[in-house]
Amino acid sequence: MFKTFFSRSRKIPPQETQVGSETQTEKPKKRITKRHKLRVLFVLVMHLLGALTSIEAVMSTRTSQGAIAWGVSLNTFPYIAVPAYWALGQSKFDDYEMLRRNEQIANSESAKRAKSVLEEEQLLAIPISEEQESHARLVESLSGLPITTGNHVKLLVNGEETFDAIFDGVERAEDYILFQFYILRDDNLGQRFKRAFLKKAAAGVRVYVLYDELGSKDLSPKYISELRDGGVEIVPFNTTKDGKRFRLNFRNHRKIVVIDGKTAYVGGHNVGDEYLGLDPVLTPWRDTHIELEGPVVQCIQVPFLEDWYWATNERMELNWDPERAAGSDTAVACLPTGPADLLEPGTLFFLHAINSAQRRLWIVSPYFIPDEQILSALQLAALRGVDVRVLIPKNPDHLHVYWSGLSYLEEAEEAGVKIFRYKPGFLHQKVWLIDDDAALIGTSNLDNRSMRLNFEIMMLVLGQEFAGEVEAMLTADFEKSELALPSEYTDRSLPFRLLVRVCRLLAPIQ
Repeated sequence: MFKTFFSRSRKIPPQETQVGSETQTEKPKKRITKRHKLRVLFVLVMHLLGALTSIEAVMSTRTSQGAIAWGVSLNTFPYIAVPAYWALGQSKFDDYEMLRRNEQIANSESAKRAKSVLEEEQLLAIPISEEQESHARLVESLSGLPITTGNHVKLLVNGEETFDAIFDGVERAEDYILFQFYILRDDNLGQRFKRAFLKKAAAGVRVYVLYDELGSKDLSPKYISELRDGGVEIVPFNTTKDGKRFRLNFRNHRKIVVIDGKTAYVGGHNVGDEYLGLDPVLTPWRDTHIELEGPVVQCIQVPFLEDWYWATNERMELNWDPERAAGSDTAVACLPTGPADLLEPGTLFFLHAINSAQRRLWIVSPYFIPDEQILSALQLAALRGVDVRVLIPKNPDHLHVYWSGLSYLEEAEEAGVKIFRYKPGFLHQKVWLIDDDAALIGTSNLDNRSMRLNFEIMMLVLGQEFAGEVEAMLTADFEKSELALPSEYTDRSLPFRLLVRVCRLLAPIQ
């Protein structure tokens, strides 16, 4: 028995074979396991999917930089890049575009009435400069909305002034409130709005609240249900509707409030305590909004109406009878942009603004990641003698954005483009000042996401009086800033500079 046991348990030596005069040892053959076969199959399938998906990316991505970034990553790291592309790589919001083509919104009775009435308020009778004329006509062509006169525009600096004005408007509402934000939080500021909306709904005022489900991902179900129970209509923009669960690359970044079709508020703020300067890390928060009265309010209602219809398949009755603002005659145009547009209105108007500037171009944006055409236009403007300044935050909220921006410092300085960093807190405003008589204020950043992937809205205000107010505001901001130097990038270590360049390479797909 013991002999049998030991004979079974001992290792069996490799077989020796005699070949000529030499003895060779045969090694046991390695068995290819089922798990190994599955791994090989997985690798082959993922690389095949990466190659096929890279063809799709090259054919559909809007920019050459984006196509290159996706093509390289899909073929190099397909295990990560393939699912990332199908979740984040789409650059066209086809369903929304089809809705427009089917004229379910554009030719509704209310929108047709708005267009006919607003056409009577066009800027034709107002003497304007050649530069203003080109701005106005381009916005009209890009947006399909007429530029209007008879408006009043008030600059709202920072959160306290902005939200005090919005709460005053909500309190005055008699018919309806349109309320749209990218971020809506269930914090102190969000609770104040909830109480105000419930009060107005109880008084018979129609309240429509639209939020982006990704930007407002932390919004509690209780907050939503309490508003609905109180008669407030609150819905997400619903990017992933109709079974498009992986369509995660688009955001509705608009911030719009309309009161009774008479007053509107547009700008950079979202609804959160941090926008009141209560974030312990990013305080003080620097942002800008505007309050508008006059016929332009009817234009601002149009993108809200489209977004609401997309989210709910429901139309609403709104006030389409414009009223001139008392004591003011400012010309204002509304430029809504988004991934459902056939062209790229944001990119085209930004290029026009840069190329048409004669004396000054001041740009403020928390995220400065221009594509090659925007960067070249800025360089050309500076080389022909325009005072080109870009103001960005010194304290970033997203490190990859900050690192990407470092790569532009050397190219900007070589052409005379001055980039400044705002030192206190965090700077979040989106403002352009063009020469002495045109200003842009709204929600668009100077990056790929705002120009191609987000639904945005910018307001073009013409006239020296308002431009002078914007100049004074930005002059105060520049006094709290410092000039950014290329040495912030060039004097750093090779690994850091490589990180910066990789972030810039990936910027078109972020």
